[in-house]
Amino acid sequence: MSIDPRKFADVDRMIHEPARLMIITILSAVDSADFLYLQRETGLTKGNLSSHLSKLEDAEYITIEKTYRGKIPLTICKLSGNGRKAFTEYRDQLKYIVDNT
Repeated sequence: MSIDPRKFADVDRMIHEPARLMIITILSAVDSADFLYLQRETGLTKGNLSSHLSKLEDAEYITIEKTYRGKIPLTICKLSGNGRKAFTEYRDQLKYIVDNT
């Protein structure tokens, strides 16, 4: 079986970046996650995580809600419908590539 080389080029680069892939993978498994949980699970610095979350929010792959728990700021992140669809397509593309090489 011959693989279509365009499948490599068509991989969603927004998700393919390792830090964003970690974030999307975590959010795909939960209803929502707060900033500190994501920071702890990914091992990213606050600034790096914030930057990647902003990029994912700009791409409409996640939603970010800024609220408070008492007087403490709380940032809640959720995978959007667009993000879930993009992640499913990303996984399908990788599966195709792995299965055909």
